[in-house]
Amino acid sequence: MIEVNLVPDVKQELIRAKRVRALVITGAGFVAIVAIGIVVLLAVWLFGVQAVQSHLADSAISSKSKQLADVPDLGDMLTIQHQLTQVTALHDGKNIDSRFFDLLRAINPPAPNQVTFSMARVDSDAQTVQLEGQAANGYVAADVLKKTILGTSLTYTDDTGATQTVPITDDVSTSGLSYGDDSTGKKVLRFTIMFTYNEAIFARSSLNASIVSPNRQNATDSYHGVPQSLFGDRAADQKEGTDNGQ
Repeated sequence: MIEVNLVPDVKQELIRAKRVRALVITGAGFVAIVAIGIVVLLAVWLFGVQAVQSHLADSAISSKSKQLADVPDLGDMLTIQHQLTQVTALHDGKNIDSRFFDLLRAINPPAPNQVTFSMARVDSDAQTVQLEGQAANGYVAADVLKKTILGTSLTYTDDTGATQTVPITDDVSTSGLSYGDDSTGKKVLRFTIMFTYNEAIFARSSLNASIVSPNRQNATDSYHGVPQSLFGDRAADQKEGTDNGQ
């Protein structure tokens, strides 16, 4: 049997193109329907389900707020609880001020350049120490005191367990040098020393702290106590006509 194709090639291409167009239109329509369905579902979720959930949440918040408002002295209870949560942090942030006496003992030079302090002040905000003192050995004792402060160091264990050694300060200023008479009438040099201290000296986080002077004396041995000679009355001005020794 012989078949003869009487449909020209152009006609066949046209038929094939119409089929492809129909498939594309059908696919596009299906995609559009799916997209419209998704949009409708999102709208239902946004304006329906979420609105209901938001209303329920608001109702629950209002109900709980009313219950809390009915609790007597709630404000005081919350204030106390908040303060209790801060106790540990405040305790950890406190300075160990007793180390100041160890510091004074460590920086005071040995005889014959020992110093008697008439005033000692610590400014924890500015991290400075101001000392007013007097020494029988005059300018030599004042200079030795300054160098002793610069040579004194702090050894401690940090929060990682490592041992650290740092100088207590790197800058010391001396002012107000003048001669006067102490309570026994002896001529002494009066002066004021000021320096900025390393915050680790008084920090509670500095464990096993030892303040060591240049002669390697550990000043934190509590059994040594605070020498009575460390403090005394400020020397009085010299009387007129008295040789000041300058």
